[in-house]
Amino acid sequence: MQKHHTFAGLISGLAAASIWGGMYVVSKIVLEVIPPFSLLTIRLMMGAAVLGIVIYFRKTKPEITKEIFWKSFLVGFVGYGVSLGFQFVGTKLSTASNGSLVTSATPAFVLIFAPLLLGERATPRGIIALLVSSLGVLAVIDPRNAELSPALFWGNMSLLAAALTWALYSVLVRKVSKSADLLTSSAIMLLGGVPSSLLFGMWEVNAQGVGKITAGIIGGLLFLGIISTAIAMFMWNYAFAELPANVASLTFFAQPVVGTLLGWFFLSEKITPLFIAGGVLIGIGILIATSEK
Repeated sequence: MQKHHTFAGLISGLAAASIWGGMYVVSKIVLEVIPPFSLLTIRLMMGAAVLGIVIYFRKTKPEITKEIFWKSFLVGFVGYGVSLGFQFVGTKLSTASNGSLVTSATPAFVLIFAPLLLGERATPRGIIALLVSSLGVLAVIDPRNAELSPALFWGNMSLLAAALTWALYSVLVRKVSKSADLLTSSAIMLLGGVPSSLLFGMWEVNAQGVGKITAGIIGGLLFLGIISTAIAMFMWNYAFAELPANVASLTFFAQPVVGTLLGWFFLSEKITPLFIAGGVLIGIGILIATSEK
């Protein structure tokens, strides 16, 4: 791996995961007014529009063939239509702690898909990096908070499906990026999630309506659409375009770390020695993965 591309990809992946880790508070406020799939539809359309504006003002206009368009669209459907849909359902039917724990399996699933779709074989160093980082994220999340009661079974299964399909999406991004302009294909991918989210969103609005839209809600929508969707989704795609899939996937572990830190800063939640040890292990795992030649 070239050092410049490795560093840029690593920073992009960590930044994307950090943004997602920090958007919980904003999402929670906005979701009190706008239902989940309706919010997702707004985020995807806003994100695609922002990337479209950037593409419009670029000096070079890449050619988009029908093949590239539909490949990108279908990859987006897997990531934003299927995976995020499972995540919403799982979060509703399970618990937040279960969601953090189950979705942390995403990097492990990447190790399954990468050899099959990319021909990227897992190396001993990569497996060690994943194990070390996974131990770290378990310490950060603290699995003792998880609930495994039968009543939460379908919610937990939905969360597992979300982790599996997000890993598939991420690997497919790397595959598509080898033959397509990343910025353009990222915009098309966002559009790929619109049909299903729009369908469920219309049902939600009809069933429960929409709350009062205030200036604060509009600000939250702008943050979620521009920062956590257009920018963060592109940076995540960039990480997988520049790094081997197993290395890029480890940056996902920044999400629970940032979420916990923000909870400590804004909500006075406690930082435990276990959290600190977990953060160190995640960092060591990422260093092990990125030092591989």
